[in-house]
Amino acid sequence: MNSTIHPLLARRTSGVLLHITSLPGPHGCGDLGPAARHFVDWLSAAGQSLWQVLPLSPAGPGNSPYQSVSAFAGNPLMVDLDDLVRQGWLPWTPRQGFDHHRCDFERVAPWRMACLRKAWNGFAERASDECRAALADFCAEHAHWLDDYALFMVLDERYGGPWSRWPAPLARREAAALDEVRAQSAHALGFWRFVQWRFWVQWQGLRDYARSQGVHMVGDAPIFVAHHSADVWGHAEQFLLDERLEPHVVAGVPPDYFSPTGQRWGNPLYNWDTMAHHGYRWWKDRLAHQFRQVDIVRLDHFRGFESHWEIPASEPTAVAGQWQPGPGLRFFDAITDELGPLPIIAEDLGLITPEVTALREACGFPGMRILQFAFGSGPKNPYLPHNLERHAVAYTGTHDNETTVGWWASAPAGERHAALDYLGPCIATEPHWTLVRAASQSVVNTVVVPFQDVLGLDTRHRMNTPGMATGCWEWRFEWNQVNHEPAERLAAMTRAHGRWQAP
Repeated sequence: MNSTIHPLLARRTSGVLLHITSLPGPHGCGDLGPAARHFVDWLSAAGQSLWQVLPLSPAGPGNSPYQSVSAFAGNPLMVDLDDLVRQGWLPWTPRQGFDHHRCDFERVAPWRMACLRKAWNGFAERASDECRAALADFCAEHAHWLDDYALFMVLDERYGGPWSRWPAPLARREAAALDEVRAQSAHALGFWRFVQWRFWVQWQGLRDYARSQGVHMVGDAPIFVAHHSADVWGHAEQFLLDERLEPHVVAGVPPDYFSPTGQRWGNPLYNWDTMAHHGYRWWKDRLAHQFRQVDIVRLDHFRGFESHWEIPASEPTAVAGQWQPGPGLRFFDAITDELGPLPIIAEDLGLITPEVTALREACGFPGMRILQFAFGSGPKNPYLPHNLERHAVAYTGTHDNETTVGWWASAPAGERHAALDYLGPCIATEPHWTLVRAASQSVVNTVVVPFQDVLGLDTRHRMNTPGMATGCWEWRFEWNQVNHEPAERLAAMTRAHGRWQAP
């Protein structure tokens, strides 16, 4: 495998991490409407050339984008409803008085889905021949995942989850049973396909606009998928399931910085031998699909490809797990043999062994370096700016971390003293800008900063707390929180530190 760094990650750039649902807008959560393009304009004015988002797939339990019903589908809640009004398929959407500072998914999701169903009915009644042909072309092009996804969603509405408890002929995908559902549910299947078409059209429009402004999109590929998903239902033989089609072991990580009992994610684990027998076809299709959506992919939990933490499904925590080997370099060789060299950021946080680092380096993928982790263990700490390597991606924090202002307020005394010694008294007055500047001045090619840190927001604006089942993924901002100063300061840093990239 060619371990050369990909050109998109080999130049000095910087960008911002902000999920689509955090954008402003009148319909309860951020979407692919005008606010998304306005944010691209803001990034361009600030000299930023990367916009990193969280997974674009439908959110799962707890509203987590890392527990989705599909690794391929787009989140229906991100579809711009006003676009559907302009197309003439949806009546005017009344303002609902949604919270502008958080996504109240319990209210927002049912309302948005009802609007999408109205739009589908409107499309079915009065769409032009041109639009019908465009939908048909999309369905044919994406049939390899879209057909199973639409069928899964129809059955999910009928029976709920998990799919392993559906009537056996449907759970085991007997052809006659599936054909019967298809014959009975043509309109319902059409709805799910229609929503994915509009997501795709709107997302590609946003991506094209971003490129025209010199902004590249950075996506996120969770290593694991949810058991209750079209992916596992459609490819059950490629996962470690028992005779009831339920996981007998599940994914997670051992005790670490975030949790003394580890994290029990609950995702089914891959049957890597079977996947290898199939030439890793599902993974090839998944990554090919993702690289049609974004320019760079953050590959979540990279260490799981070297070895993963296997937890008995009966265990309530991750403590009783054990390490099992992953597919290693042969997996990435197979992927690049078909797709070519890929611009991938390897999420290599947590317990990283020399074997994981060797695999990452053999692949030519930059790892992640979190500056909030830099001040707890002396001058050899690998996250300190002077220890960063050029082929890395530096973050002040990630979606799983405190905001930097929140981190500084709650950091242990020893870390605060170390940060003061290293960065000077400015860390006490402007912790967010101090870490942003340290990352930007460093030798790393790529810097990404959560938007909360650009705005200097405290812990109330944190996106996710690992291990917390509720109350996460809800943060939103309003434009009145964003004055001219953050863009001006970022632009000045970007120019001074050689990270400005002309469109």
